[in-house]
Amino acid sequence: MPTDGRLLGNLSVLVSVVETGNFARAADALGLSPSGVSRAVGRLEAKLGVRLLHRTTRSVTLTAEGERLYAQVGPLLAGIEDAALSAAGDAHAVRGRLRVSVDPMFSSQVLAPRIATFLARHPQLELEIVSRDELGDLISEGIDVAVRFGEPQSSSLIGRKLLDTRVLTVASPAYLAVHGRPAKPAELVRHACLQFRDPVTRRPFAWEFHRQGKVVTVDTQGPLTLTDSATMYALCIAGAGVAQVLALIVRDALDDGRLVELFPGWAEETFPLYAYYPSRRNAPPRVRAFVDFCVELATAAA
Repeated sequence: MPTDGRLLGNLSVLVSVVETGNFARAADALGLSPSGVSRAVGRLEAKLGVRLLHRTTRSVTLTAEGERLYAQVGPLLAGIEDAALSAAGDAHAVRGRLRVSVDPMFSSQVLAPRIATFLARHPQLELEIVSRDELGDLISEGIDVAVRFGEPQSSSLIGRKLLDTRVLTVASPAYLAVHGRPAKPAELVRHACLQFRDPVTRRPFAWEFHRQGKVVTVDTQGPLTLTDSATMYALCIAGAGVAQVLALIVRDALDDGRLVELFPGWAEETFPLYAYYPSRRNAPPRVRAFVDFCVELATAAA
């Protein structure tokens, strides 16, 4: 099949539809009419002989054939864009559209208070932040880079460890005033402990305490099990129970007294923070800039 300008243009339209989520936003991004976008996708489907998109009145999603095509074409088109910028002497410019998927707690507690600094550094950048717990399929969803806590689960992505942050056991002064402060981890069996469900195993995380190579596991109980770390954080501050949290996330709350660390001598367990991006030989400058900014924030907050 010969590659012509129209085919390349239609492929670019498809990628824009996927990344923006519908025909209207793609039309705005490309400077076309929604009907023009629809016709371009239709021409591409006719040329390939397959249906690429499921269309509804509210959204569009990729078919299986569309997902395979997008997974192959998306990185190639991004590479063409980078090559064009390089040819124009702009290889190091941080510009264009960047879509990032970020852990909700990192997003709200670390990134959000400082994101204005990042945008001020790169005024030609358009940033979209998707906050969610699951990593998902970065390629099919048009995600340029993702930031998540925990060890990598997928070998199809490039993962860069940003840091290791300690696991702390905390409670609010209000909770401790009513229930007393436990002197050692074993005493937590008599306390209301907020359980957090691991999004990978779907089971609550075990409560472990690490000191000088020794690991103690405590069978904690509590009336609340959470799947949202932001809710658990808010409940802990409100006095609903004891929680195990990440030092990177709660540093401000510890500093201003909203939370109290219970067992500083048993807090040697660490949890990693990773940045992920699709396998590409050279990540574009906007991706590198965002990852470097996350490293900067994480290092400062650790």
